[in-house]
Amino acid sequence: MYKIAIVGAASLLGKELKDAISESPLAAASFTLFDEEQAHGQLDQVGDEITFVQPLEPDAFDKMDFTFFCGAEELTRRHWANALRAGSSVLDLSGALDQEPGVLVRAPWLGTGPGTADLFTPAVVPAHPAALALALLLERLQDAAPVRFAAVTLLIPASEFGRAAMDELHQQTVSLLSFQTLPRAIYDAQAAFNLLTGMGEAAKPSLARLEDRIRRHYEALGGGRWPALGIQAVAAPVFHGHAFSISVELERAVEITTLEEALTGSRIDLVLEDTDSPSNLAATGQNDILVRMRPIQEGRNPAQTARFWLWAASDNLRLYAQNAVDCALDLRRLRPQGTVQ
Repeated sequence: MYKIAIVGAASLLGKELKDAISESPLAAASFTLFDEEQAHGQLDQVGDEITFVQPLEPDAFDKMDFTFFCGAEELTRRHWANALRAGSSVLDLSGALDQEPGVLVRAPWLGTGPGTADLFTPAVVPAHPAALALALLLERLQDAAPVRFAAVTLLIPASEFGRAAMDELHQQTVSLLSFQTLPRAIYDAQAAFNLLTGMGEAAKPSLARLEDRIRRHYEALGGGRWPALGIQAVAAPVFHGHAFSISVELERAVEITTLEEALTGSRIDLVLEDTDSPSNLAATGQNDILVRMRPIQEGRNPAQTARFWLWAASDNLRLYAQNAVDCALDLRRLRPQGTVQ
């Protein structure tokens, strides 16, 4: 039986991670939940195990096999070295460690990729769910023809920035409808009924930093196998789910049916009817990435195309949590098995 610590257990991502672990081969593990002071003592549940959120003491990570960090970046920076010294495998979902020396960005869905975790790997970063979705789509398209160019406009939900951002978006919506002053503690701008490519000077999240992080993860997963990707992140007035508008150009024209066959497969649900268009609401709770392809008709053969749009949607928190669990399952080979006689 493994022992698992979840740091940031009361966060949105922490709750999604607990659900993903409960549906995985790690469900029989023993769990200890940690978070900031305001969450201490809260009752919680992982699978059939009832537990409560505890403070992070100096010996909190003793005998832990896996430690998931899914709270604030600062919380991860303060405690990840303690988990590492205790012999725990560290998995960082907070965004704090992907530029630390030796840390690997991973997505087992995409195969081994460049680099393999070993006993000297300080931590593993499960790839950001947007980078994972984009990498999976472009990897499939590469099977049909080399991709010359790809660019994406990524619509970011409030849940990307945590519970406080969701609460502020809700409060802004209510305030606007009742002609009251808007709360701006998180966005420092009007996020409700609005689309933002930048936020106020005092905003806590940063779209530019998020773009950089997604690009780093995409490049780390690909190791040069896929084309450079242009990314424009837009804060959308929705609570949950990523949505992607992706422009793709191939090196040569390909049969549309060939492209559809390339995209179809595990983890991708190709939508063929306009009436079932992918959306952030349709993707909520789904394990797959929902995708609709729309060719840009050019030339004399309407059955072929080299340029097309992809409209996609995915459950951002669910994808992130599932990838983190898969990364932990991949790291099991590094954990001692059995007992020493």
